[in-house]
Amino acid sequence: MSKPALLSLQQALRKSFHSLENSQDVWSSVLAECSPLMDSFGNLAEQSRALSNVQLSNTPLRDFPDLQERLRFKLLQATDTVLSKINEKMSSLQSVRDSISNQVSAVLQVYEQNTDSLDLLTMTERLAITPSLCDMLQWLQDAECHYRQQFLRRKTLLQTLRADDLSSLESAPKRWKSLESPSAEDCITDTLCKVSFFVESQ
Repeated sequence: MSKPALLSLQQALRKSFHSLENSQDVWSSVLAECSPLMDSFGNLAEQSRALSNVQLSNTPLRDFPDLQERLRFKLLQATDTVLSKINEKMSSLQSVRDSISNQVSAVLQVYEQNTDSLDLLTMTERLAITPSLCDMLQWLQDAECHYRQQFLRRKTLLQTLRADDLSSLESAPKRWKSLESPSAEDCITDTLCKVSFFVESQ
């Protein structure tokens, strides 16, 4: 076993887990900001449907002949604004996803460059307070896969939304919430706990 190769991989793993912890916090924060925006889709769709079901000509508002069209236009504008804001949030989520992917790729590259110098025992050895290097590599790949799939599913959902499609807008909040994966997030948090001693040790 090569000592420099081992130190190089350990350093790369520590850096990647530090980055993963920060990325998880940012991801959770951005998702929390998305929730009220997704709820807005449902509210705007409900208002649009109510507007379509009422005949303003049969109300005291009939003195404003263009009012219904103007209200409809305002609702479409509001929906487009929310779409724009949620797409900004998706850009933030994409940055998090890319950061995690780049970190994991960097660790795997270090491992592949030193694979001849790292024997099986070194890679699979577990200590009471430190997981094996092999386990940690796998956990990083699992986390990267989770965030990549989460981003793709949310992006796909948003691509189905249109300002003039009330049904898709009404169901958007529930569909968005259904994409949550608390068990996977808990697993990543648990992983960060398991590697905390390793990450903080030098």
